[in-house]
Amino acid sequence: MEFNIHLDQPGIDVAGIERQLHGIDPAGIVDLDPSGRILRVSTVLSDLELAAFMRASDHPLGTSQIERLPSTCCGGCGG
Repeated sequence: MEFNIHLDQPGIDVAGIERQLHGIDPAGIVDLDPSGRILRVSTVLSDLELAAFMRASDHPLGTSQIERLPSTCCGGCGG
């Protein structure tokens, strides 16, 4: 699933978040949009699991800050 996390403040440690995410989801991807205010996450975690992960990573946020994006899966790879 893909998510946009709307950040209250810039300056999040993207590399650190991605390292921690890889402990749960080795294929997870984390990056920051050019504005620095939206953390983009691709993961197998649900939105509730992602919120719990962020809290455990010392980045508490409300579930309203997590935007679940529509699926872009075309089914072509069989995954």
